[in-house]
Amino acid sequence: MADIGVLLAEVVGEAHVLAGDAVSEDYAHDESLSAEPVLPAYVVRPSSAEEVAAVLRAANETGTPVTARGSGSGLSGSAIPRADGILVSFERMNRVLEIDTENHVAVVQPGVTLRELEERTAEVGLVYPVYPGELSASLGGNVATNAGGMRAIRYGVTRHQVLGLEAVLPTGEVIRTGGKFVKASTGYDLTQLIVGSEGTLALVTEAILKLQPRQSHQATVLAPFADLTEVTRAVPRVVDSGVGPLILEFIDGFTMAAMIHTSDLQLGIPDQVRESSQAYLVVMLENRSAERVEEDIAAVGELLTGLGAADVYVLPGPSARRLIEAREKAFFIAKAAGADDVIDTVVPRAALPEFFAKVLEIAQDNQTFIGGCGHAGDGNVHLAVFQKDPDVRYRVLHALFETGIALGGAISGEHGIGREKKRHYLELEDPTKVALLRRIKQAFDPNGILNPGAIFD
Repeated sequence: MADIGVLLAEVVGEAHVLAGDAVSEDYAHDESLSAEPVLPAYVVRPSSAEEVAAVLRAANETGTPVTARGSGSGLSGSAIPRADGILVSFERMNRVLEIDTENHVAVVQPGVTLRELEERTAEVGLVYPVYPGELSASLGGNVATNAGGMRAIRYGVTRHQVLGLEAVLPTGEVIRTGGKFVKASTGYDLTQLIVGSEGTLALVTEAILKLQPRQSHQATVLAPFADLTEVTRAVPRVVDSGVGPLILEFIDGFTMAAMIHTSDLQLGIPDQVRESSQAYLVVMLENRSAERVEEDIAAVGELLTGLGAADVYVLPGPSARRLIEAREKAFFIAKAAGADDVIDTVVPRAALPEFFAKVLEIAQDNQTFIGGCGHAGDGNVHLAVFQKDPDVRYRVLHALFETGIALGGAISGEHGIGREKKRHYLELEDPTKVALLRRIKQAFDPNGILNPGAIFD
């Protein structure tokens, strides 16, 4: 590996190539609960697409594995490097290159965080609408995993916001896909092929992102229900109502209690209501008109009461913000509580009642506690699994994934497959589709240097 180290230093400068004791533990892992950390042989911090291209050429010529890393906030092990490989960290490629207010797009480098983009777009009355729950997450990581979040019910996930990319192929060739336009019918859509590919096809060095007008009025409605079945049955009715919620989330009783305790939430729910409620629905509304928001609050309140809600609470601004912040930190709350895994299965929203009935059965059959919350509006379920025995935990996860697929869903709604769901994915996915994906991987990366071990063996 000495030769590749010299080559890397020539490309990015010795100060930006870390090896041995200079590689900190932060580079060895992401936020996956079960993946084993691995220190790479080298960490490289490029500053441009040209430097990324030179790094990949050197890696390709020497057969050295390469893993890309943004903020390391992923949950599936996709950013865990190989011990004999290179970790490409995009921490220096962190500039917002352009905010185009005429075309409503932002052009960013992969190391830009969601928080930084939020601050820049707020200055001009626009917003990047993907909020996957961690504002320190990088845009490059979001593109690689097709991140979603609570606002997907209204705006969709990352792939719906990416108009174009600059990306470097494993051979060191630089390509541009898409542009500042919202539609095209010109050959294969390489942009969408790269989005969600978890760094296995190319390394993204620039992204053109769609922006939306920022709405000035918001309100948050919280509705307790007797059980999770009632909540999930209410979800399609809220979507049907036409109010167009910005956020439509479910939170089970265990998770809500943990959120209230850890975040000291004051939600104004009487003790007797809270004690009799096993699940909650959170509906956030937004509009440019305060009067329209008030109308939507009234409509949602009447609807939820008719669907069995114990009551309907319109939260004051500070309480609403703290509740949403606590919901965004649900993963870390589950981690602190001792969860052994967190999954993000997605099913059609109308199938949620059937899915949760099966979840209860799986939990009881395997003496495993399963709790959580999720993006009810798009059927994306986040479940914390508490089971120390790895064999039993594997059986539980497999049954959950299999159930989701049988109901018309998929293993992952937004976290990706990475290394941690790979075995389940390869066992449950259609072999013909997997074979096709392998051929696509081979076309992009004939020497197999990009993120080996993610998605495929």
